Amino acid sequence: MIIDTTEIQAINSFSRLESLKEVYEIIWMLVPIFALVLGITLGVLVIVWLEREISAGIQQRIGPEYAGTLGILQALADGTKLLFKENLLPSRGDTRLFSIGPSIAVISILLSYSVIPFSYRFILADLSIGVFLWISVSSLAPVGLLMSGYGSNNKYSFLGGLRAAAQSISYEIPLTLCILSISLLSNSSSTVDIVEAQSKYGFWGWNLWRQPIGFIVFLISSLAECERLPFDLPEAEEELVAGYQTEYSGIKFGLFYVASYLNLLVSSLFGTVLYLGGWNLSIPYIFVPELFDISKRSQVFGTIIGIFITLAKTYLFLFISIATRWTLPRLRMDQLLNLGWKFLLPISLGNLLLTTSSQLLSL
Repeated sequence: MIIDTTEIQAINSFSRLESLKEVYEIIWMLVPIFALVLGITLGVLVIVWLEREISAGIQQRIGPEYAGTLGILQALADGTKLLFKENLLPSRGDTRLFSIGPSIAVISILLSYSVIPFSYRFILADLSIGVFLWISVSSLAPVGLLMSGYGSNNKYSFLGGLRAAAQSISYEIPLTLCILSISLLSNSSSTVDIVEAQSKYGFWGWNLWRQPIGFIVFLISSLAECERLPFDLPEAEEELVAGYQTEYSGIKFGLFYVASYLNLLVSSLFGTVLYLGGWNLSIPYIFVPELFDISKRSQVFGTIIGIFITLAKTYLFLFISIATRWTLPRLRMDQLLNLGWKFLLPISLGNLLLTTSSQLLSL
């Protein structure tokens, strides 16, 4: 059988087009992921700068001012310095666990960002179990800390890892019960549905007013999950040198700080989504009708406004967390566990029962 050369050329060109189309689809699929990672990185740099400026204001000192305008590049300079420092390994430790631990802590938190709606239809994955994906995935971070402590072959490090695991278990249960109450109020576990359920009544439709007890428990539990003062027992320097990160240096040491700030940012974002109405402006139409008209006409402008509102509410949460760190003293380990098991757990369980009863009576 004789095949014409034109047919062969047509087949080759078709196969090239198909391969180019597949490459284009892969690139287009990766663009949102890289954009999200870039935005998260910039957000972490801003949080580090904000924490240094706010702590300087609270303690009446100057703060960073030399690296860039108002010291904005100080966090970038610190990260670059850690990148070029030598990575040391403990001679008698488990090097595999020692190396994998920081990566697990960072990756498990990064996965949580995939279900956060930054604006209307501006989300990586709108899952029906979005809020519980965050709980399940973020619970892997203490496993990485425990691996780091055990792999260091250091008693201080191992004790810090055990404290991280105990603290995470103690405060994840009240946190989950608060989120379950919000899911019952919104009749959904999707983050997008939860935000839209709060948009019906504007500012007064926020879950903050319908769940004030749950909001307080969520705020305390999220601070404990992020291991922020007054709950930073796993790395208490007066007792454990530096806890699970005692033996670390270089970029691996930096990954723990990145994980801490990533966890703080994701907790603040979920607090905004669950309790503060997410991307909704929450201002009555009569005050700024022109802004509402522009948002309806231009989808891009509406998305940008939604992202700006979400970030503004998120940084309000962050300010509370940062101010708390530089105001309150550290708790003892027994006080931390007593607060979680004897107070927050019964309160969150009672809040869930009240929410369930009110939902049943409203049927």
